[in-house]
Amino acid sequence: MARPLPDILAANIHQHIASVGLMPGTRLPERALADQFNVSRSPVREALKRLAAQEIVFAHPDGGYAVAEGALTPAAEDIAPPTIDDSEATYLAIAEDRLAGKLADRFTENELIRRYGVTRAQLNAILRRMAQEGWIERRPGHGWMFLSVLTSAETYRQGYRYRLLIESAGILEPTFRLDRDALLRCRAEQEALTNGEVRTASPAALFDANSRLHETIAACSGNVFILDGLRRLDRLRRLMEYRKAVDRDQAERRCREHLTLIDLLLADQREAAADFLKLHLRNAAREKT
Repeated sequence: MARPLPDILAANIHQHIASVGLMPGTRLPERALADQFNVSRSPVREALKRLAAQEIVFAHPDGGYAVAEGALTPAAEDIAPPTIDDSEATYLAIAEDRLAGKLADRFTENELIRRYGVTRAQLNAILRRMAQEGWIERRPGHGWMFLSVLTSAETYRQGYRYRLLIESAGILEPTFRLDRDALLRCRAEQEALTNGEVRTASPAALFDANSRLHETIAACSGNVFILDGLRRLDRLRRLMEYRKAVDRDQAERRCREHLTLIDLLLADQREAAADFLKLHLRNAAREKT
């Protein structure tokens, strides 16, 4: 079953207090938290009640809640992988159950509705997303089917070795043409992550931002086979990336490396960029495998 939304929000709020460094006594307005995590005030209120029971926040005499002394030493087990709503939690739960072998290759919408306790409208939105990302497809006539994904540590490592072969080579292709506007959009996204968003972004959001940059660079190669190969691999490895615990420090370091890579490309230092990309991928493979 998907984790209840107030529990997810409680973990996210706890992590937010720690990562931003809010001092004891700092007020925690429900409306500001609701806006930050893109939810209504009701689940935020329930999440704050849970944190108050853990003495991470306390009920302020003037109303609402404020940071308590207990928030200064957050336990690792209290911090769940951040997600921003119950649909995201269900999406990630389906991904985890698929990798764990708990879901059959073929399934119906009614089966998932019963298993995860979501409405049909919520599930339909999740299924559309999964289909667009390429890890399920609708069966002719009735139901859905999971498509192949990477499921073992060895195939995951092979994926990184494949990327080492094609991605840096793409930068050195004679057909390489820099898409400056697309790269600047990726740069803005990576800069926002390094400025704090990496601490609260969901695993799916991190994967999308990072794969978008790598695929943008592959598209600049002008070689359709390099771009197509990377896109296919990204679809296959998506669920494995979700399953891995997100080390926020490592994720931030990789985003900073992305900024260095982008700046090398913008400066037309292609050979240096190709070498740096190899180093970046080797470091990521070592950390993740």
